[in-house]
Amino acid sequence: MSSLTPLIGRRQVLAGGAAAFLGLAVASPARAAHVLPFGRYGSPRHRLNDRTLYVDAGGRGDHTTVQAAVDATPDAPAEGWTLVIAAGTYRETVLVPQPKTGLCFLGATGDARDVEIVYDNAAGTPKPEGGTYGTSGSATTTIQADGFTAAHVTFANDWLRADHPDITGTQAVAAKVMGDRSYFERCRFLGHQDTLYADTRALASFARQYYRQCHIEGDVDFVFGRATAVFERCELTTLARDVTFRPYGFVFAPSTAAANPRGYLAVRCVINGPAADASFGLARPWRPSSDPTALPSLVVRETWMGSSIDAATPYVDMTSGYHWQDARFGEFHNVGPGAAIPVPENRPQLTPEQATEHTPGSYLGDWRPGPALLPRPSGR
Repeated sequence: MSSLTPLIGRRQVLAGGAAAFLGLAVASPARAAHVLPFGRYGSPRHRLNDRTLYVDAGGRGDHTTVQAAVDATPDAPAEGWTLVIAAGTYRETVLVPQPKTGLCFLGATGDARDVEIVYDNAAGTPKPEGGTYGTSGSATTTIQADGFTAAHVTFANDWLRADHPDITGTQAVAAKVMGDRSYFERCRFLGHQDTLYADTRALASFARQYYRQCHIEGDVDFVFGRATAVFERCELTTLARDVTFRPYGFVFAPSTAAANPRGYLAVRCVINGPAADASFGLARPWRPSSDPTALPSLVVRETWMGSSIDAATPYVDMTSGYHWQDARFGEFHNVGPGAAIPVPENRPQLTPEQATEHTPGSYLGDWRPGPALLPRPSGR
């Protein structure tokens, strides 16, 4: 998607008030060293089961990189494998290919701030073999497999426009998620433009994704793609930008396939950040060149919107040939200054009857993601 202009300054993370609204505890950062690097999840000498691998950059696990651990798991296993990841910064790109079904990334400390998978490619970054990475290729972590889960892990792309004024392809994806039944609990997604690419493997596949109590931040279209994705009790943070135009950017840019009845659903979330008042749009409809028939779908309900959202003009067109009014956008019972309705025709509201069709259960169908993600010890 198109860039807006260079950003100046480093990423800022919102905390405190939004976390209180969500009912989340704000945990203190982990100590510099852990007596037990894998916490309550065992160790290479005392595995919870034979489908658990341990990752530690300091060499106390089975592998020192996340990718090496992914590669060590079998393809199409009868039961899923778990990677317990010790506190640390893992500067690498990670690919979970389609055959690695049922894989779980589990942050050992229980605090996503302690376990970060990060890299710094952008769409316009030159590749060693020639050409550039493109938006999809910029992703720090790419998940193609079905049944992927993650808890207490940060997925980040720390590429900054200000550091690369010569690069015009400024999309820089932290995570591209493509598989069905993808579940993220208390994870963080950090970036600027195109942070979280909630997508599918193919136009005809309607991949379901569930993000529970996650923190997602960025500026331009920082949640985008064509997946059927539910964001429940998540914190979506609009980052400040040193630019002279408005809007600075947009939270959502869905590209839902026309045949898919459900796109993005945000329910009981917090949308706010350090950006200036009325400087962000809530969404714009994306019709990618690969699917000019896309019919973007987004419903935001029972969500608190802060002052950074432009209440008068929350939606705008992404292209001149397709208007936001033609997309499937709707809201229901939102609150906060960014949810005010000064111009009713610019804020399509669902009726109570319509709202019954837009719930996590109706979007996820027969899949009921559960909490925990704790490997089951052998013999139990």
